[in-house]
Amino acid sequence: MKVQVYGKGCARCHQLAENVEKALKEIGIEAQVEHVTDIKSITDKGIMFTPALVIDENIASEGKILTVEEAKKVIKEK
Repeated sequence: MKVQVYGKGCARCHQLAENVEKALKEIGIEAQVEHVTDIKSITDKGIMFTPALVIDENIASEGKILTVEEAKKVIKEK
């Protein structure tokens, strides 16, 4: 599973990444959370609002800090 957090590196982006890492650990899935901060990469992906969560190249969430529980739900759906 490829997990990426897109954003400019702000506190909101870091919080989303932290929540996603906790969710992955609680579910028992081993995956590295990659941070994508390059503006061109963000726009090329079609992301309009950050922070955004991308799982296996599909946008799972954008413009919101998912809670750990919300992140678990999104991860399980992918």
